[in-house]
Amino acid sequence: MVPANRPISQRERGAALLTVLLLVAVIAVLAATALEKLRLSTRLAANMIAIDQARGYAMAAETLAMTRIDSLLGRDAARVTLAGGWSGKPFQLPVPGGLATATVTDGGNCFNLNSLVIESGPNSYIPRPAAIAQFAKLMVLIGLPTQTSAGIAAASADWIDTDSTPLPDGAEDGQYDGGQTAYRTANTLVSDISELRAIAGVTPQIYAKLRPWVCAQPVAEPSRINVNTLLPEQAPLFAMLAPDRLTVDAARAMLLERPAQGYTSTEAFWKLPALKGVIVFPQEQAQTAVTTKWFALHIEVELGGTELTQSALIDATARPARLVSRAWGDPA
Repeated sequence: MVPANRPISQRERGAALLTVLLLVAVIAVLAATALEKLRLSTRLAANMIAIDQARGYAMAAETLAMTRIDSLLGRDAARVTLAGGWSGKPFQLPVPGGLATATVTDGGNCFNLNSLVIESGPNSYIPRPAAIAQFAKLMVLIGLPTQTSAGIAAASADWIDTDSTPLPDGAEDGQYDGGQTAYRTANTLVSDISELRAIAGVTPQIYAKLRPWVCAQPVAEPSRINVNTLLPEQAPLFAMLAPDRLTVDAARAMLLERPAQGYTSTEAFWKLPALKGVIVFPQEQAQTAVTTKWFALHIEVELGGTELTQSALIDATARPARLVSRAWGDPA
């Protein structure tokens, strides 16, 4: 039995001190970790609140844009032109602590990837040869090699159609099964143009080149190009309608000569003297219009240190115009 009044040795005192110091160090580390987690949680919560606010302001800008589209169509539902400078002109919506900017453009002046197929039944799609040829021609007109263009056009149709037989130069499941990351074709309509990146033959460089020219409308129908709103720099979209019969330069020249008030009908447009020697078939003429069914909307919100980007597609077939798709962030 150790006497109660035994003196504590220097060694015991040192051990006790080390134990206390170790406990203090452990508690300090735990406290620092807890504090850092608290700081991170606070920052994440603040970011989420800011993002939610930014999305709310983006939706407000979205509503304002649709109101403006309804107003545009209300002036003349039978004809949409560039009068008034609405296309591509940003309009700003001041919001508390920031700014929302919205830009509206004609969302039908593009090649609809979903036109590469025909809906043959419920959730059943077969290739549309005419659209495949047009897509291949568009790619050639913007500078891609002919063979590459033909392969991408066929592979894109195979990506959407519901059969398992590849088109000539196309690609079905077998093409994608053997890759480092195996996957299958979608076998349904494209929901976003970023799906192109998964299609055989589409490199990042080709995708970047195609992005301004294509769209993904939620219907398996060819886009109807509005001859009143198509910009001269978009002439390849017009030239692709008459492959090897209408050059990009000729199409651009016609768009530059367009009257400010536009054309009253597609018949008036196709009777222009400049088109007299160009053979254009009825199905090709049917892909033009003087009004707009789809509008594209791009919104940017800056709120303090938070930035938010939204893109949307608006259906203006009937009034009031309605939103059919919305995506956050720029497509990669």
